[in-house]
Amino acid sequence: MRFAVMPLLAIALIAGAALSARAQTGPPNRRTPGPPESGYARVNGLDMYYELHGMSDDLHGEVGTPLVLIHGGGSTIGTNFGRVLPLLARSRRVIAVEVQAHGHTRDIDRPFTFQQDADDVAALFDSLGVRRADVLGFSNGGTTALQFAIRHPAKVNRLVIASANFKRDGMQPGFWEMMQKGTFADMPQPYKDAHRAIDPSEAGVHAMYERDSKRMLAFEDIPDASIRTIQAPTLVVVGDRDVIRPEHAIELARTLPNARLAILPGTHGSYLGEIMTPDVSPRVLESFVAIVDEFLGSMKR
Repeated sequence: MRFAVMPLLAIALIAGAALSARAQTGPPNRRTPGPPESGYARVNGLDMYYELHGMSDDLHGEVGTPLVLIHGGGSTIGTNFGRVLPLLARSRRVIAVEVQAHGHTRDIDRPFTFQQDADDVAALFDSLGVRRADVLGFSNGGTTALQFAIRHPAKVNRLVIASANFKRDGMQPGFWEMMQKGTFADMPQPYKDAHRAIDPSEAGVHAMYERDSKRMLAFEDIPDASIRTIQAPTLVVVGDRDVIRPEHAIELARTLPNARLAILPGTHGSYLGEIMTPDVSPRVLESFVAIVDEFLGSMKR
């Protein structure tokens, strides 16, 4: 069962792990925007960090549809998408975000929910002048993407839901017990290091951990009726040894009105080169990107 243990630890981060610390309410920990382009947008009282990659003429959809990336719990743009993002950006504009209390986006004093993350992403669309986009969410980011499509359907073109749950029983056996017992010490070191490289304060990384942990422990199923309201074509992706049960991904794909399903060899996020899977071959990443490109390109409206 070793294959299940590390992904479980990862999703306790990547999908929310258990932590303890105080929320930060000060100004964001800004850095000099790096290549290709990065910045902050004021959304719902939050200074939300984003990066723009790829084709500069596609931001507003004049040539093609932008792709928005939403990371998972305990993560940043780099930890989840660092290896695969350049591949996705070869043929489109990519907008990558960091949600509240993660990476460059500091915490503020307000509830931390998947619905709020979805509303923040929607407000970022408005700030950037993006009318509609494709959305790829990984792990907790996939749950946020589902809420985004439920709450802001006019802003969604197509969805890619990667290794995400919409019900509590979607997790592998033992996950919730592990979450209950988890501590900050259980958080994988690569996530701690990545966050500290952006914000060296201990308060920041602890706030991220506590926010993710509490949100996961309080997770409530998204009703089937809400999932059925999502009309956007959706690609559901999961690893065959994922923290998300493949059977759950099948259930999600069957509940969505217009979905396709891809069950790929690998663990939680290995198919996109997530930081906890550093030994994955570039060929695996190219295969994943080919599947995503085919799906996004084949459903044009």
